[in-house]
Amino acid sequence: MSDSNTTDFTNPSTFILLGIPGLEAAHVWISIPFCAMYVIVILGNFTILFIVKREPSLHGPMYYFLCMLAITDLVLSTSTLPKTLSIFWFNSREIDFSACLTQMYFIHCFSAIESGIFVALALDRYVAICHPLRYSTILTNPIVAKIGLAVVLRGGILALPYPFLARQWPYCRTNIIPQPYCAHIAVVNLACADTRISSYYGLFVLFCVMGLDVIFIVVSYIEILRAIFSLPTMDARLKTLGTCSSHLFLILAFYIPSLFISLISRFGQNVPLHSHVLIANVYLLMPPMLNPIIYGLRTKQIQSRLLRVFTHEGA
Repeated sequence: MSDSNTTDFTNPSTFILLGIPGLEAAHVWISIPFCAMYVIVILGNFTILFIVKREPSLHGPMYYFLCMLAITDLVLSTSTLPKTLSIFWFNSREIDFSACLTQMYFIHCFSAIESGIFVALALDRYVAICHPLRYSTILTNPIVAKIGLAVVLRGGILALPYPFLARQWPYCRTNIIPQPYCAHIAVVNLACADTRISSYYGLFVLFCVMGLDVIFIVVSYIEILRAIFSLPTMDARLKTLGTCSSHLFLILAFYIPSLFISLISRFGQNVPLHSHVLIANVYLLMPPMLNPIIYGLRTKQIQSRLLRVFTHEGA
C-alpha cells in the first residue's frame, strides 16, 4: 500500500507505523537501548519464573502473583517490541489491519491485567501485615487462583470492545500511525467519522482499571501504614515497611508515567510528537524491565534461591 498521507479507501488492508516521527535517522541508535531493555525483560522475567518453579519454599501467594506479573510482562513487551525493532532495523513499517487490531487488544488487555496484579500484590501485603496470623488461611491457593482468574477476565473483557470499535469506523484520510505500535486512540484518530463512543469507552476503561485500582491500593496502604505505625519499635516499623518497598516503587513506576501520558495526550499540544511517542514506548517497556530487577534485588528469598542455584550449578 502506498506510503502517502492521503489515500482513497474505506477500510485499509494495512497501516503504516512510522516508528519515532522526526527521529527516523536515529532509529538504529534508538534501537540499542530498546533492544537491551527487551533482553533484560526476557531474561529477568524468565528467571523469576524459573526460580519460583524450582523452589518449593516459594510456592506461596506473593510468588504466584509475581509469576503472573512476569508472564504478563513477557506478553506485553513481546506484543510491541519485535515489531518496533523491525521498524528500527529493517524499515518494516507495514502492519496488516487485523494484526494491528490484535496488537491493540494485547496492549490494552495485558496493561489492565498488570494493573490488576498490582492490586493483588497490595492485597497480599495488606493481609501479611494487618492479619499475619490469618495469612495462610485467607490467601489459600484456591483464593489466589480465583483472584488471578478475576484479574485476567477483567482485562480480557474490558479490552475486547477496543478492536471491535476500531474495526467499525471508516478510514478514508490516511493509514499512517505516527508511532511504532497500534494503540487504540492512535488508530481511532485516523477514522473519518464521529468516534466519540471510542473516546468515551477509553475513559470508562481508564476509570474502571486505573481509577478503581489506584483507589484500592491507596486504601490498602492506608491500612498497612496504620498497622506499621502501631508497632512498638522503630526497628520493627522499618523492617515491616521494607517488605512493601518493592511493591510501592513498582506501583509508582507503573501509574505515574501512565497518568503523565494521559495528561500529555489530552493537554500537551506543545509537546513534540517524538517526545510523546518516546515516553509512551518507554512506559510500555519500563515496568516489565523493572519488575524482575526490583523484586530480584529487594526480595531476600529470591536472592538466596538465585545464588543457591548458580553456586550449586557452578559446583
